[in-house]
Amino acid sequence: MAFGSFQHGRHSQPVAEINTTPLVDVMLVLLVIFMITLPLITQRLTVDLPRADVAGSAATEGPPPVELGIDAAGQLSWDGVAVSTADFESRLQTAAQQEPRPELHLYADRNTPYQRLAEVMAAAQRHGLTRIGFVTEPGIPKER
Repeated sequence: MAFGSFQHGRHSQPVAEINTTPLVDVMLVLLVIFMITLPLITQRLTVDLPRADVAGSAATEGPPPVELGIDAAGQLSWDGVAVSTADFESRLQTAAQQEPRPELHLYADRNTPYQRLAEVMAAAQRHGLTRIGFVTEPGIPKER
């Protein structure tokens, strides 16, 4: 046995050899397993997926999104037209009464204070417009 004998003499030292036989056995078993499973993994399965009609999809239904811009000073623009805070609230209420409710696309200047963004999003949620998207294009939307 490679670990030493059962005699405990004065000069007996522990054997500092590593038994690599179990390690080699495990590696050979793993090699055989991988050789068997590799052909199963590399087989392809062809799937004939249906094609969607883009022109008649449900994504195009509903009202157009509301484009809401906020400049660095916190001034709001509704579809490119500057609005006051009171007018913004009334437009939110009108938009929330539409069925289905429109999405709110939010264009914000990078220097807009976060507090102003939070106020606008809270007002939209309070009126029932919960689908808000942040548009990351440069610039605020221009008048249509």
